Amino acid sequence: MCGIVGYIGGRQAQPILLDGLSRLEYRGYDSAGIAVMDSGVIGLMKAKGRLKNLEDRLAGSPLKGTAGIGHTRWATHGEPSDLNAHPHTDMKGDLAVVHNGIIENHDRLRESLQAQGCVFVSQTDTEVIAHLLHQLYAGDMLTALRRAQNMLEGSYALCVMDVKEPDVLYCTRKDSPMVLGLGDGEQFVASDIPALIAHTRRVELMEDKEIAVLRRDSVVVYDRYGHERPLSPIHVDWDVEAAEKGGYAHFMLKEIHEEPAALSKTLTAHVDTAAMCLRADAFPFTAEEAKALTSLTIVACGTAYHAGIIGKYVIERLARLPVVVDVASEFRYREPIMGEGDLFLAISQSGETADTLAAMREAARLGAKTMALTNVLGSSIAREAGGNVLYTYAGPEIAVASTKAYITQVEMMVLLAIDLAQKRGAMTPEEAADLLRAMTDIPRGAEEVLRMEEDVQRFASGAYDRKHVFYIGRGVDYALAMEASLKLKEVSYIMSEAYAAGELKHGTIALIEPGTLVCALLTQERLADKTLSNIRETRSRGARTLVVCTEALREKAEKEADTLWVIPDCADCLAPLLAVIPVQLLAYAMAVSRGCDVDKPRNLAKSVTVE
Repeated sequence: MCGIVGYIGGRQAQPILLDGLSRLEYRGYDSAGIAVMDSGVIGLMKAKGRLKNLEDRLAGSPLKGTAGIGHTRWATHGEPSDLNAHPHTDMKGDLAVVHNGIIENHDRLRESLQAQGCVFVSQTDTEVIAHLLHQLYAGDMLTALRRAQNMLEGSYALCVMDVKEPDVLYCTRKDSPMVLGLGDGEQFVASDIPALIAHTRRVELMEDKEIAVLRRDSVVVYDRYGHERPLSPIHVDWDVEAAEKGGYAHFMLKEIHEEPAALSKTLTAHVDTAAMCLRADAFPFTAEEAKALTSLTIVACGTAYHAGIIGKYVIERLARLPVVVDVASEFRYREPIMGEGDLFLAISQSGETADTLAAMREAARLGAKTMALTNVLGSSIAREAGGNVLYTYAGPEIAVASTKAYITQVEMMVLLAIDLAQKRGAMTPEEAADLLRAMTDIPRGAEEVLRMEEDVQRFASGAYDRKHVFYIGRGVDYALAMEASLKLKEVSYIMSEAYAAGELKHGTIALIEPGTLVCALLTQERLADKTLSNIRETRSRGARTLVVCTEALREKAEKEADTLWVIPDCADCLAPLLAVIPVQLLAYAMAVSRGCDVDKPRNLAKSVTVE
């Protein structure tokens, strides 16, 4: 959600800023702008709409200078427009600010600043920051930022430059990510790592209320108490190609095809495949701590929430530990009952999801043990969890609709279930080894499933005009149906819903009419006959049925399916790892057939860093 890029060095800033913003387009935005410092004057260019609109304007009037800041905005205060686009300035245009987040007390601050003579030209909360810093500035931007931190309520990541200090960029953050890129004779800042990796692999992660001072030859970070702290940069091992399409038409398709590798990398990071056991240091809790647990609460948003629901089925079945799965935005407001003996797991692909982070802090306040599952090393949720972090190894995911991050989250749910089951005495080492051995076959199975891409495209070419689609399943298939439905909605804008197959007759079957597309997930052998009965109910009312099943259930399923997609046989708890791939491909193919912007769906952002 929104993107920030900043640069100071010896090269021209404009192309670096535009390149960085292009690598952040996946975050979602509706306008873009840059500000560049040249000979003590700030040049500004902004444009509503896609980054191409800004690039077209700059082609005719380029901004010269070796220091600058850029932004892609996702509207919260004020409609998408040139005026509301970032950067924002004070009245003289001497100070420019870009901002991610929401300032919750902006109305009060605006009234106070207007009383002091400030004239506003936009509807944004960000312009408040520019005027506030101008009013607070008394010869030192560092001091002005510290004073502003005490006055701003809400979330923010800020990058500031001022003509009075033309050789400096200032950055600070609270509850919104900010990453510094350390170079040789040049420095960078961005809201996410992909904007930086073309220029540097050494990144410094900022903590809440820290202030960074970037000069061409140095970076100094001050903690929330005003003390300079030593830098502790991490090395990013992604290559630039990982954030490029690599010949694929869209990032989403590329990332689906990267799933076998992501599954393999995540597995080997946590499993000793020679000994066929979990690595001793891969999971955070001891056997004594695992046995002492009374419950597990999994909290997440969107796709990560669906991975959590699969986790509930698998953990309860294997580890015999009660699991509650909650939507992060609801968790704090239901007055949760948690304390000693309860484990809280936050799942977030980016590790920056605002609602999930807030829920995690509330769980810690209530006395629960906290743990995080994320794809991003050093993210806010990872740091909040201390050493209790599980990482997926999906690599950078650029498309807004999550695919390979989701599949590795589900994989980690199974590995966590095995770990807890062994430590709680519900699974023997031999049983664990058998399941782990089966998991090593999943990447190869995923490659086999990907070979049905042409069949999926052919199906989508005849079904993309559907206005409604229903997904059904039982057990983990129902959890998978929820994710399949979300994917279709996200990228194709087709109204779809997921239902527990047994619930159809309790109302939903009234919506089935001739031609309705019903997609059934059929991978759980012990539930197959009941699900087949539900498929039969929809088909008898004229539904067109698409069934995704395992090889073992092919013979039964083909009697009830108008279209049948078959995945390799595997353990029931591993089936979602293979069955999700065809429904991801279906969502993608339907979106392409409908002419949708697959990688950047309307109104959506990759990382939701505001509540």
